[in-house]
Amino acid sequence: MNESRHESSSLPPIPPVPEPTPVTAPASEAVPASPEVRAAEQGAATGGRLTSVALVIGGIISLQFGASVAVLLFPRAGALGVVTLRLVVAALVLLIACRPRLRGYSRGDWATVLAFGVALAGMNSLFYGAIDRIPLGAAVTLEFMGPLILSVVTSRRALSLLWAALALGGVALLGREGFDGLDPLGAGLALTAGALWAAYILLSSRAGQRFPQADGLALAMTVAALLSLPLGISTAGTALLDPVTLGLGAAVALLSSVTPYTLELLALRKLPASGFAVMMSLEPAAAALAGFLVLHQALGWAEVVAIGLVVLASVGAVRGGGGMGKE
Repeated sequence: MNESRHESSSLPPIPPVPEPTPVTAPASEAVPASPEVRAAEQGAATGGRLTSVALVIGGIISLQFGASVAVLLFPRAGALGVVTLRLVVAALVLLIACRPRLRGYSRGDWATVLAFGVALAGMNSLFYGAIDRIPLGAAVTLEFMGPLILSVVTSRRALSLLWAALALGGVALLGREGFDGLDPLGAGLALTAGALWAAYILLSSRAGQRFPQADGLALAMTVAALLSLPLGISTAGTALLDPVTLGLGAAVALLSSVTPYTLELLALRKLPASGFAVMMSLEPAAAALAGFLVLHQALGWAEVVAIGLVVLASVGAVRGGGGMGKE
């Protein structure tokens, strides 16, 4: 027994079985996208860009028809009265359509809405005051200086300077006959409206990022309506309650505020401020064409060249010169 014990104890110890080493998967390496995937992504980006461009053009067309209806309202309610009708009706329509919620937003969100509303009220009031004193072509030309400067300041591409210069040349040609003997106050109102137009572009883009759908626009339009209401009542009085005036005011609100501002807000979710601002150069060109088609106002060679320059600048911005991807 002792010997057997001795022999068994003298056996070499059994070495411990090593634990299996965990097999780690090799670090994943980035696999380059296939040509098909790249083509699909590029196609989706192009499709989104074209959709945004279509929204902008639709807004411009709607705005010009609204401006033609607004002309009928000036003798009835005056410039500030038309602005009040336009903003109040637009605010009511947007509030009913969007039903924006009021909770869950930060102070920064509400600050954006308030600033957006101030820009809307000021831009419309000042521009209508300008066209009460100076020709429409000159007023649009001076007002467009705001978006034009914005496109140059915010763009990160040198080529955008070319598109901005072409747009400036075209807009200047469109308004060249209206600059003689301009009323200083009217010119100042148009330039100030242009500065607020640039602010509107930036604030509309910011509101589109902070609020779902068109909720930010609905809230900002309400602010604008409340700001303009005292001025409209003090200048137009009971004329604002005339059924014909109310009907025309509703049409102006839908065509000049609800439709274009909503389309522009949606477009600015995909387009940067620089490219969008250059595309706004289509506004005076569209006004000139509308005057030719609707009001039978003749276009001279200078106007035709101007429209060509403006369209070329906008096409260049859309195709990438003005930066049509998100910045």
